[in-house]
Parts: sequence; C-alpha cells; structure tokens
Amino acid sequence: MRQSMASFGFGERMGRGLHLAFCAAVLIFLIAPMLVVIPLSFNAEPYFTFTEGMLSLDPEAYSLRWYRNVIEDGIWQRALGNSILIGVAATAIATTLGVLAALGLANPAMPGRGFVTSLLISPMVTPIIISAAGMFFFYSRLGLGQTHLSLILAHAVLGTPFVVISVTATLVGFDRNLVRAGASLGAGPFLVFRRIQLPLIAPGVISGSLFAFAASFDEVVTVLFLGGLEQRTIPRQMWSGIREQISPEILAVATFLVVFALLLLGAVEWLRGRGRSGAAGGE
Repeated sequence: MRQSMASFGFGERMGRGLHLAFCAAVLIFLIAPMLVVIPLSFNAEPYFTFTEGMLSLDPEAYSLRWYRNVIEDGIWQRALGNSILIGVAATAIATTLGVLAALGLANPAMPGRGFVTSLLISPMVTPIIISAAGMFFFYSRLGLGQTHLSLILAHAVLGTPFVVISVTATLVGFDRNLVRAGASLGAGPFLVFRRIQLPLIAPGVISGSLFAFAASFDEVVTVLFLGGLEQRTIPRQMWSGIREQISPEILAVATFLVVFALLLLGAVEWLRGRGRSGAAGGE
C-alpha cells in the first residue's frame, strides 16, 4: 500500500512537471519572437541581427541612437500624433456606441438579440482586408478618402465589438431590480444610468475602451486603404520603413509598442480583478 502511494505521488509530480514544462515551452514559443526585438533595438550597428559584440556583451556594441532618432524625427512624431488623435477619437465613438448597444442587448425584451449581436461583432470576425476595401469604396464615394475623419470612423467600427463584448459580459450579473428601484424613486433613464449602472459596469467599459484603443493604435490595413501621407500612423510608418529603408528605428518603435501592450494588459487584468472583487462584495 505504501509503495503504491509512493508511485502515485511520483507519477503526480512527474505529470505536474511535464505540464509546467509544456506551458513554459508554449510561453517561450509565443513570447520569444516579441522579446527578441528589445535587445536588437539597442544595436549600435544598423543591422537586424545580433553582432559579435552584442553576443559577447561588449558595451560598445549597444547604443540608444535609434531611440534618439525616433524621438527627434519629425516623421515619427507626426505618426505618433496621428495614432493618438485617431485612436482617442475612435475609442470615444466606439465606447459610446458599444455601451449603448450593450445596454440594449442586456434587455430581455429586445427582439432579435442574437442577430443584432452577430451583426455588431461581425467586424471582429470579418477579414480586415475585406472591411478595409469596403470602407475605402464607401468613404471615397462620400468624398472622405484620405482624411482623418475616415480613419476615425473606420477604427471606431473596428473597436466597437470589443466594447460590446466587454460591457455585455459585465451586464450578465447586473441586477435589473436596481434600475426599477431608481425609476420608482423618480429618476429618469439617464440619471439611473449615470448613478446606478455606469459605476457598476465601469470596469467593463474601461476594459473595452482599452481594447478598442489598442485595436486602433495597432491597425495598419485600413490606414493603407484610407490614409494618405498626412494620415500616416505608427504602424503605417513602420510598414513604410520596412519596405523603403530597413532601419533599427523600427525595432525601437516596436519596443515601445511591446511595453505599451504590457501596460495595457496589466491595466485590463487590474480592472478585471477590481470587477470580480466588486461583484464579490455585492454578493
């Protein structure tokens, strides 16, 4: 009996070790291609590869020259300004539309909820090149081709599904008796939303907004179709840099984007934890 227990314990430890090793291998497979960009961005030479000096940890082989070039280059500054302008405006529109849609979908009396939900999240599952081509012809007909407005509207369309999904998931456990109680006390729909619903779904709203902003900030295909020289964003400028002149400046910008993505994921996880703790406290 003691021998069988020992063998069972050894098998359990072996299975756990194999499971951890597999998870580590998958993590390395997914993360390593992104992390390798970071040390390459400090290369003193204009190459996309590790030099002998970098491999031998020679301090002279590392430099911040590419980061300085990006910060001082007017083209990259304009691309960053476009990315922030388009991202913030598109996120504001996507958040407004997504929250309103999620509130409607959360109402059990709404007819055709399944169809409307599928329609709202269709930009997320449709190949982006198809959406971008359709938007190009649509906005060109309206005379909005190669304008900031067309990119803002296009990115808002792509970001709205993230807000809808995030807010809808938050509203699953929402007690609608709170809305009825507020209405019975004389509060109008807007006041009920601002005082009761919005504070409770705020983590989902902010989480969806962050994903919408990230989707806009990272989008390049719609910018290729709808944007001109004055509408170049960070991803569009990186694409042009790879095609026209390969420079480690692209690696420096990619490092900034990796750090931005990590901060974004950290913020989303913090909001999710806050939402779970709030739900637990409400119970």
